[in-house]
Amino acid sequence: MTALTAGRTVARTARPFHTHEGAGFPVRRPFPTEELPFVDPFLMVDQVGPVDLAPGEAKGAPPHPHRGFETIQYVLDGDIANADSRGHRAVVRAGGVQWLTAGSGIVHEALPTPEFLASGGRQHMLQIWLNLPARLKGVPPESQNVEAAGLPVAVTPEGAEVTVLAGTSHGVTGPFETRTPVLVAHGRLAAGTGAEFTAPAGHNAMVYVMRGEATVAGTHLPDGHLAVLARDGERFTVEAPGAAAEVLVLTGEPIGEPVARSGPFVMNTPAELRQAERDFRQGLMGRMPS
Repeated sequence: MTALTAGRTVARTARPFHTHEGAGFPVRRPFPTEELPFVDPFLMVDQVGPVDLAPGEAKGAPPHPHRGFETIQYVLDGDIANADSRGHRAVVRAGGVQWLTAGSGIVHEALPTPEFLASGGRQHMLQIWLNLPARLKGVPPESQNVEAAGLPVAVTPEGAEVTVLAGTSHGVTGPFETRTPVLVAHGRLAAGTGAEFTAPAGHNAMVYVMRGEATVAGTHLPDGHLAVLARDGERFTVEAPGAAAEVLVLTGEPIGEPVARSGPFVMNTPAELRQAERDFRQGLMGRMPS
């Protein structure tokens, strides 16, 4: 294929580690790690699956609190039933997204639907955490949900498909209202194809390989690896030189504030973390309906 013009270079790469979340489902996580605690404004990327589950094997995340950031749940296969202490309930099915702004605090659960639990099937999803600046950590919680049909897909001249969840890329704009300027995009690259992305000057940018192998700005990335790009240009190229690949592309304007985090709370100071823990224990983030 003809080489695509690239501007940014790769500053560092990170390999994932494997852990368990919720009720014990396995995740693959390129960050946070001790070496890479976050990539401002993004706090975490987790990939669940793809895995084929037998009946009764599906697990989820029982009720748990959040404060001070946003969670992006992108379901690629299977389905997830979400409920929270604000009374919101929604099932996210394959290809859909829930964008949850925890803000001042919320209790949330994400469980397999009874139908999926009974039948089993393929489970695959991404969980992305996005920080909020101090001035917005106290906003009322809000949940936005969009089904697969509501996510725009662009096809590049090279034949790659790019689904845009948030921000604008390749002439399409994602449906989610964001409080920090970001791009969240899912690229599907056939063998020998690629796509060029842009990131405004000063924004952080990274590429995570969800499936297969990819080349990012000339650097080879195996399956599950992450490339963090330098801020030395406004364009970067992602290619699948061998077999087909899928990538997650994230760019965002850095918040540039101190990050204090403990489990489900992300604040600016340790004192704010202690207050969040007290507020949760006292029920001030609400309680799940019985």
